[in-house]
Amino acid sequence: MIPHKKFMEMALELACKGKGLTSPNPMVGCIIIKRGRIVGRGFHKKAGEAHAEVIALKEAGKKAKDGILYCTLEPCSHWGRTPPCTEQIVQSGIREVVIGSADPNPLVSGYEELKARGLKARIGILKDACDRLNEYFFKWIKAKRPFVIVKAAMSLDGKIATRTGDSKYISGTEARKFVHQLRSEVDAVMVGINTAMKDDPELTVRLVKGRNPKKIIVDSFLQIRENAHVIRNEPEKLIIATSKKANKVKIKSLQLKGVKIITVAQEKGMLDLKDLMKELGHHEITSVMIEGGAELNAQALKAGTVDKILFFISPRMIGKGLAAVGDLGISKVDKSIQLRDLDYRKIGKDILIEGYL
Repeated sequence: MIPHKKFMEMALELACKGKGLTSPNPMVGCIIIKRGRIVGRGFHKKAGEAHAEVIALKEAGKKAKDGILYCTLEPCSHWGRTPPCTEQIVQSGIREVVIGSADPNPLVSGYEELKARGLKARIGILKDACDRLNEYFFKWIKAKRPFVIVKAAMSLDGKIATRTGDSKYISGTEARKFVHQLRSEVDAVMVGINTAMKDDPELTVRLVKGRNPKKIIVDSFLQIRENAHVIRNEPEKLIIATSKKANKVKIKSLQLKGVKIITVAQEKGMLDLKDLMKELGHHEITSVMIEGGAELNAQALKAGTVDKILFFISPRMIGKGLAAVGDLGISKVDKSIQLRDLDYRKIGKDILIEGYL
C-alpha cells in the first residue's frame, strides 16, 4: 500500500520553505515518487517564478515517467504569470497525481483537467493541513480582502500596558521572537496612529532572519510625525490609511518620500476598516497582522474584518491599566465573541492562545 499521507507530509515540509516569500501566490510543495523513491522535489519560491510542480519535474527528468506526483495544492490549468502546470505534468508521463487542497481560484480546474487527460488523480489527502497552510491566500482569492490577525501581548489580568502607558515588555523574549517570525510571514503589520505616536515602533523583524513586512498606519487626520521610524526607514514599505480631511500638502510631502497614501471612507468619525481592507486587497496584500491598541482591536472586531486572534498571556499582573480590547458594545455574556478551533501553546514563559472567528 502506497503511504500517500507520508509523501504529502514531505510535500508540506517543502511548501513551508516558501513562507513569507510567495505572496500573492500560495505556498506549494511537490515531490515525485518512482518505485517508492523520491526522484524530484520542488517548492514555489516567489510569485512569477516556476511553480513547485515544474521544479520537481525538471529535477526528475525522464524518471518522472510512470511516477506519482504529490502536490499540496491543485496544479494550475490556466495561463497566469507562468504557463499551466497540468500540461507539463501530462507531457512528463506522470501516471498519478495526489493533491492536498483544491485551489479556490475559479480559473483553476487542474484536478478535472488531469482526469480528463487520462491520469489517475485523487484530491483531499491531508486536506486540513494543506488548507491551513494557505489560509491567507484562500481568503484573498475568495473575498479579495486580506486575512486579518489581531495579535496582542497582555498580562494575566488582561492588560497590554500599565496605567501610565508603559508596555515594554509584557511578553518574554521567546514570544517576541515568535511575533517577529510571524511578521516575516505576513504581507503587512498594522497599528493605529496612537500607537505610532506613543511608541514610534519600527515594525521590523530585527529579532529573527527574514524580510520586513509592509507597515500600515491607520491615521484619519495624517498626524504622523515625518521623522517617525517607519518613515525614516524603508518609507517605500509604508502605507498610511487616511481620510479626505487629511492635509494635502502633507500627503504630497509623504508621497515624495516614497510613502503610499490610501484615502478611505469614514464611518462615525473613524476610518471604515472594511473599506480599508478592500483597498488593501486591491493592492495584492493577502494578510495583515494588527498590532495596535485597544481601540483599533475593538474597531476591527466590530467591523467583522478579523479572521484570527493571537493573544500572548504573560505570568504578570498589572492591576489598573490599559485593556487589550476596547468597548465592543456587548452587554450580555451570551452575546460575547466566541473563538473556534482553539489552540494553546507555551512559548517561553508565556501562553499563546490562538483561535478563529
